[in-house]
Amino acid sequence: MAVTSYRQLIVWQKGVALVTDLYRVTQTFPKNELYGLTSQIRRSAVSIPANIAEGQGRLTTGEFKQFLGHARGSMFELESHTLIARNLGYLPEPESQKITAQIHELGRLVNGLLKSLDSKK
Repeated sequence: MAVTSYRQLIVWQKGVALVTDLYRVTQTFPKNELYGLTSQIRRSAVSIPANIAEGQGRLTTGEFKQFLGHARGSMFELESHTLIARNLGYLPEPESQKITAQIHELGRLVNGLLKSLDSKK
């Protein structure tokens, strides 16, 4: 069955789940971080499924791949932010490990999607 909507993509679904988890986790961050690390984590996380959705809606495979590349970049940014949050004591180790595992899973899924798009040339 061909994908007719980004909502059918497992990678998008898992990206939205990650965003939801991160919004919950960052609610406990210090209030003075609201416009700093909290905002950066939320924006980079939201960017992942947003770029996947936007890319899937584009007209060419090349454009889709470009947006998947943006999503990958946001994943690396997010991983950096969560490491910093952990180092500052804002993100407990168990939560940090869970979030990092989710990011790595998303990375594998994005890479797999990119490879599948390459094989359709």
